[in-house]
Amino acid sequence: MLTFNTRERQTNLLSFKGMPRRHDFRRCLVRFFAILAFFLVSTPLLDAQQATPAPSPPALEKNNPEFVATADEVLKDMSEITGWKLKTPLKKTMRSREEIHAYVLKQMDDEKDAKERYASTRSAEAFGLIPKGFDLENFLVELLTEQIAGLYDPKAHEFYIADWIAPEDQRMVMSHELTHALQDQQFQIELWVKAARPNDDAELARESVLEGSAMAGMLDYTLRDKGLKLRELPDIDPSIFVGDLSQTPMLKKAPPFIKDSLMFPYFSGLTFSLSVLKVDGWNGFAAVFARPPANTQQIMHPELYRAGKVAPPIQLELPPDFPGKPWTLLEQNYMGEFGWKEILKQFLDEDRAKSLSADWNGDIYATYEWKGTATRLLLVTRIRLATPEAAERFFGQYSEALEKKYVDRSNLYRRPNLFTFDTVRGGVFLRCVGSECVTLEGGDRAQYLQWMKNLGWEALPESGPEQKPAGAQIKTSR
Repeated sequence: MLTFNTRERQTNLLSFKGMPRRHDFRRCLVRFFAILAFFLVSTPLLDAQQATPAPSPPALEKNNPEFVATADEVLKDMSEITGWKLKTPLKKTMRSREEIHAYVLKQMDDEKDAKERYASTRSAEAFGLIPKGFDLENFLVELLTEQIAGLYDPKAHEFYIADWIAPEDQRMVMSHELTHALQDQQFQIELWVKAARPNDDAELARESVLEGSAMAGMLDYTLRDKGLKLRELPDIDPSIFVGDLSQTPMLKKAPPFIKDSLMFPYFSGLTFSLSVLKVDGWNGFAAVFARPPANTQQIMHPELYRAGKVAPPIQLELPPDFPGKPWTLLEQNYMGEFGWKEILKQFLDEDRAKSLSADWNGDIYATYEWKGTATRLLLVTRIRLATPEAAERFFGQYSEALEKKYVDRSNLYRRPNLFTFDTVRGGVFLRCVGSECVTLEGGDRAQYLQWMKNLGWEALPESGPEQKPAGAQIKTSR
């Protein structure tokens, strides 16, 4: 977990759960980078005052008595707020920017190797979530090192804070990160998050519990001096905590998908955590850690978590030799409701994306690369919707999204449940049967037919347009 600080506002924090996990190429979606997310604490709820930018204070003496005493005091307060007891002493350290930067880079290497990071980036490209050629890895490293303020390391069980943060700015950083320290002593959060693997969507859901509850702890800490408790406040919109993104230079440069992915564990996690607090108080999180949310849908719709509604398992059911040489598998995983909302939002308006993705009832995808060239990708997806009617709506609107995604295309063919066209990098196929839809992007008709036969779905009508082989160059038109 990382907390970042910005001087644009005296109380603004930029906080990241920044240790890369096995996934989610969102993580660019907690894999390659894990999910980095941010929050800027806003003035309306916390009654903070706008402040003019100030130069960073000089570095404080390492582990000076004032820092240790403050950390111990905040830790005691957070234990009282959450009811989570400190079972063993916690190591607390002040670190230089260089030391924290080195730690972040080491954690990225430890959590995911170069091959996995490459696969994550290519999958993001295949879905259209980042521009082709976008240097995602270096971008995230820069983003991580922008105004780092503190972190809790669940592996070393140690709390770090940046040595240039002034004492008056330390308490809010501590309240968030020391909540993680207490979580760890109760629930062993590193193992708890990893238990969701290899399902990236499930792992992101668990990350959201950690970050959302730490946000709630920080807010309860801030409200305490006013004699208030977060659970006693009227329903609030987490967006009131978000400041102006233009004040953070790296986020200004980030593709929309990255911004949304960074925010999700904090703000959707906070909404989920508020639903726990309002019903059961802080004691309610013991049950959440015992029965974690299964996917991001349960984070986005806490009522589904409380009802125990879980999407049934789903498989791609690809033929054993699919897609054939020289294709090589990069990765196979799950997008979840959050991921599909982001995919749809790239090409449709946000309201439609939110409405369509809310009918998500399970999905899986796989990404392949043409061996020897980084320009050829093959993406296959299978998504189950809540009803056949929802699948029909998905078909109509995702057809539109695919047309926007592939501007240069030819040989369009459309039926009520089938949509295909050609591109210079292969064919694109969208097919829906019952409540399920599948896509194949970058392949050829033979691969599509092979897959349909394995699924037991009706074959592509012979009256359709002739599809060119995957390796052929196709004349296109706008």
